[in-house]
Amino acid sequence: MQKLEINSKAKGLIFDLDGTLADTMPVHFVAYQKILGKYGIDYSAKMFLALAGVPVVETIVKINEVYGSSLNPEEVGNEKEAEYERMMHKIKPIDPVIDLVKQYHGKLPIAVGTGGCTRLSWKALEIIGLKDYIEILVSADDVKNPKPHPETFLRCAEQMGVAPADCQVFEDGEPGMKAAHSAGMMATLVIDYYDVFKA
Repeated sequence: MQKLEINSKAKGLIFDLDGTLADTMPVHFVAYQKILGKYGIDYSAKMFLALAGVPVVETIVKINEVYGSSLNPEEVGNEKEAEYERMMHKIKPIDPVIDLVKQYHGKLPIAVGTGGCTRLSWKALEIIGLKDYIEILVSADDVKNPKPHPETFLRCAEQMGVAPADCQVFEDGEPGMKAAHSAGMMATLVIDYYDVFKA
């Protein structure tokens, strides 16, 4: 396995949460499958991975488009998040990325930019032992435009007091990589550095 490196030009670090710091993807996938299965939708791993990093309400909207369903995005989204919370104890830390946070804690500003909601994001950080290492968290609750729009990461940069061009983003999903590039930031895809959930 390659070793994750910080770009020498980076003055601030931004980490996605799900699939980047915390191996939550299998847990999210099972939660989606369970809830959507109740409505007769066979949710594929391929579709799930294509929507990695997209907040739950937008994901349900997309599912309605693709599967021709008419689920209430807020209601079904809440059901899915409740199911996910019941299973959160199964989350595993992604050590190569977490090691980076611990190594640069106190040396460079660090933020988390996630498509998850604030409460469950802090809970996930607590489960993987990172709660005390993160001061800035920008979640789906804090933005109007989720990834692949750059707003999440631009807000992280703003709160860190670092110019976007001097930020390095660590991501596992295509929407997040697009968001980082749109924000004019350096971007590193972390899935080359650990065994990842695959379709």
